[in-house]
Amino acid sequence: MATEGQSEYESVLCVKPEVNVYRIPPRASNRAIRAADWKLDAPDWTGRMRVTARGKLAFVKLEDKISGELFAQAPVEEFPGLTVETVSDSSRYFVLRIQDDNGRSAFIGIGFGDRGDAFDFNVALQDHFKWVKQEDEFTKQASAPDTTPKLDLGFKEGQTITLNIGQSKKRDRARPQSSGGFGLLPPPPGGKLAPPPTRSTNHNTEESAGVSDEGFLLDLDTSNSNSVFPANPTSTSSADLWGDFDSVSPK
Repeated sequence: MATEGQSEYESVLCVKPEVNVYRIPPRASNRAIRAADWKLDAPDWTGRMRVTARGKLAFVKLEDKISGELFAQAPVEEFPGLTVETVSDSSRYFVLRIQDDNGRSAFIGIGFGDRGDAFDFNVALQDHFKWVKQEDEFTKQASAPDTTPKLDLGFKEGQTITLNIGQSKKRDRARPQSSGGFGLLPPPPGGKLAPPPTRSTNHNTEESAGVSDEGFLLDLDTSNSNSVFPANPTSTSSADLWGDFDSVSPK
């Protein structure tokens, strides 16, 4: 929003070092204005143009190139509008309504030698009045009462809320149980574990175990083959028993 102090400050919107001014014939009807009707090869005045802004009002000032003396100016209240009009046959020429301090006004034609200068002049006025429109909308929104319903986030009477602060999530987790009934064995004294047996040691151990088993089997076979059992131990013992009775019997 422009304040009273800001409205007195004049800002420069655009400066073009050369612009041509033409006297144009009076408008006879509502026919569109054509730059071809002017004497384009013989401009009536050549100088510098400055576009300034004071608050919401813009000014197109035509000044002398060397001294900077003001030749004419046009206060612009809106764009596009009657103060600055475009012609129908070219984008480099415009119709400008100038006004003096006494309030008298007249229409003149202005033109640029470069299309880029004409484009900059056009954009400078468009940007300024776009800003004016936004400022007006902000002013209306600030002055208009707010009719939108407001969201009530306060507590109702008797309403309470409970907060759980400081509880660790780790307590909620169940401890993992091992698959067996025993826990892990404690480490050996000294904190060092014995290195695992190498592959060559296991191989030799298996070979020695195989040799000892084979020798044991051979010992069993040898003992079986050398052992001599009596053919009929029962009959021999019984014969000796009856022989003792025979020796005792009378002759």
